[in-house]
Amino acid sequence: MAVQPAPGNVVDRTAFEAAIAALRLPRGGPGRPRTRPDRLIGDKGYPSKKTRSCLRRRGIQAVTPEHRNRTTDRRRKGSRGGRPPASDSETYKQRNLVGRCFGKLEPWRAIATRLDKLAGRYLAGVTTDCLMPWLRQAELSDTLQQDP
Repeated sequence: MAVQPAPGNVVDRTAFEAAIAALRLPRGGPGRPRTRPDRLIGDKGYPSKKTRSCLRRRGIQAVTPEHRNRTTDRRRKGSRGGRPPASDSETYKQRNLVGRCFGKLEPWRAIATRLDKLAGRYLAGVTTDCLMPWLRQAELSDTLQQDP
C-alpha cells in the first residue's frame, strides 16, 4: 500500500507520518483512492503518544497492544493515569499478514539487508520483489483454471 524508506539505524516510528501521508487505498468502484483507512494494526513499537495523536487527527483507529511498562505505570498513577487505550484483540490477529509479507521478502537479500544506498533504487527493488509472489500466484491460478 505504501512504502516509506528510512535509514537503517532509526526506528520505524520516525517515518510513520510520511508513510501515512503516502497511503492510497483503491476503492471497490469508481472514485479517488482513499487516503484514510478505518484502522491501523501495529505492533508494540507504535503505541506512542505521538503516533496515537497522528492517527486520532486523521480519524484512524489504532489497534496496537499496550506496553507492559506503560500498563504498570498507569496503574501506579491511579486515577491520574488515564484510561487504557482501546485495542481490539480479534482485529489484532490479522497482523500476521504483515509478518508473512515480510517473510516472503526476506529471501531477497538486497531488500532484507538494504544493500542499495539510494532510496529510489531500494523502492524499485521492494516494488519488484512484492510483485514477484503476486505474479507467481496469478500464473498458478491461470494454470489451474485451464486444466480440466
